[in-house]
Amino acid sequence: MNTLIIEDERPAALRLVALLHDIDSAIVVAETTGSIVDTVAYLRQKPAIDLIFSDVQLSDGLSFEIFRQVTPHCPLVFTTAYDEYAIQAFKLNSLDYLLKPILARELSAALAKFRQTQRPPALPGIDYGLLAQALGTVQRSYRQRFLISYRDTYRAIATRDVAYFFSEHKITRLICPDGTTLALPETLDQLSDQLDPAQFFRASRQCIVSVGGISAIHKHFNGRLKLDLSPPASDDIFVSRDRADALKYWLNQ
Repeated sequence: MNTLIIEDERPAALRLVALLHDIDSAIVVAETTGSIVDTVAYLRQKPAIDLIFSDVQLSDGLSFEIFRQVTPHCPLVFTTAYDEYAIQAFKLNSLDYLLKPILARELSAALAKFRQTQRPPALPGIDYGLLAQALGTVQRSYRQRFLISYRDTYRAIATRDVAYFFSEHKITRLICPDGTTLALPETLDQLSDQLDPAQFFRASRQCIVSVGGISAIHKHFNGRLKLDLSPPASDDIFVSRDRADALKYWLNQ
């Protein structure tokens, strides 16, 4: 995390740096400025800053003037000995307002609040651990193929060639784009743990669908969605209102 400290009193700046490093040694103080003029000049260079800590009263005026001249592109935490500027600070959508002398626990809480704002909003139906793995944050192998007993032979089906999985009467079936239907020994719950979440979505308790297996999506009553699958499923497939946003998020990646 790269931070900027705007503080015209050197002892106060050094104390803030020390507190930040005590809380998290990975925090980098990229720059310390002490005036409106210097800070505006620095921010106009568009530095890679994640979080700004700013005193209010600087040597050449109030720091609010900085952000009238330069739009901040990261969260602000104001640090001051005066509480009368709090309303102005929060009008700038500041993350926090810390009164001097700054306490370690209050600074730690502000940092925790910042980290929370950096997380994507949670959507129902999405396993973010699996999604992170799919996006490469964590390396993991997913099921690549199925070897299925078919009459007096075996058939190997690659997962990329699966349109969807459907469960009916306690039997799980794999459906191919050409309409071929094969029975599997696994349950849908077991398959959910084996399939790449970037390619497959648990649409309902009866169905796991691939990206290519959806031919159309219809708005339905009470916020639900109705899926047309290809090839057509034997029953209508509905996505509940609670999972509808998750489906749209998944398809929009």
